[in-house]
Amino acid sequence: QAQLVESGGGLVQAGGSLRLSCVASSRTYNGCALGWFRQAPGKEREFVATISWNRRTLYYADSVEGRFTISRDNAKNTVYLQMNSLKPEDTAVYYCASDSTGRGYSSDYETRASWGQGTQVTVSS
Repeated sequence: QAQLVESGGGLVQAGGSLRLSCVASSRTYNGCALGWFRQAPGKEREFVATISWNRRTLYYADSVEGRFTISRDNAKNTVYLQMNSLKPEDTAVYYCASDSTGRGYSSDYETRASWGQGTQVTVSS
C-alpha cells in the first residue's frame, strides 16, 4: 500500500503555474513533517520545500523562494506545492517525503524519510 502518492505534474510553459499534491497515509501524515524534493536528469536529488507538523516551520530552497508555496491540509492528509513563475530549470521529477520527527528541517529527510514515487514536471521555454 502506497504511503505517499503525488499528482499534479505535467507540461507547462515558462512563467506558468502548477500545483502538486501528495496524499499521505495516516502513518506518514500524522505527526510528520512533509517535504518536496526534486531530481533533474543527470543531477542529484535536491531539497525544494518543507513544512513541519504544526505548520510553524517552513523552509524553501533559495532557488524557489518567493515562487513556490508549500501547505498542508489535515482534513485531507495532503501536502501541496504551489509553483508559480516556473522556469525551464524547474524541470524535474518531484518527490513528496515524510519525516516522523515532525520538525520540518530539510536534513531530517536524509536518514529515515518515506518517499513517494514522484511526478514529472516539465517547463518549456
